[in-house]
Amino acid sequence: MAVLNSPKTSYNPETLLKKLAAEYPDVILKPGKVFLWSPKQHVVSYIPDQLTSDKGSWSLLHEVSHAILGHRDYRNDFELLQLEVAAWEEALAVGERLSIKIDQNFIEDCLDTYRDWLHQRSTCPTCGSSGLQHDPKTYRCHNCLTIWHVSQSRFCRPYRKKLHTSVTKEKSPDQNDQTIFN
Repeated sequence: MAVLNSPKTSYNPETLLKKLAAEYPDVILKPGKVFLWSPKQHVVSYIPDQLTSDKGSWSLLHEVSHAILGHRDYRNDFELLQLEVAAWEEALAVGERLSIKIDQNFIEDCLDTYRDWLHQRSTCPTCGSSGLQHDPKTYRCHNCLTIWHVSQSRFCRPYRKKLHTSVTKEKSPDQNDQTIFN
């Protein structure tokens, strides 16, 4: 499979870094292996070689936007998606101030990765309905009452491990005993 390189940007990566550092002096910009906002260290890491492409510069603006908005943590998967949307909205505003137009399709593609991840995690492994998140690693199905755990990592495949299933083949759904979990 061929790897396509992103087209070059129409702006200089060094100029972009200098402008961001001047406008947001509290945010430390540091070369790294990934684009990432670290709230603990107050550092935005970026991949230097990718800043020569539009996608790389847009990704940097996105991570800087997490810092600008003070994003630190999230309580559930849906809140993470909301933080991502907010960071992209802020990135559009930052980009506009710096005369950088971020492609909306790129934003939607990035958000789709989170939407797909959330959908996979929240899909009941027993009946396929959408479940509700109970805590950072536990979901529960409203349809069949299955409870499952998911990995707490956003960066790995969304595994689901069943803990409990109330629906059995011998009983119809309206005959199931409900189990209350505290």
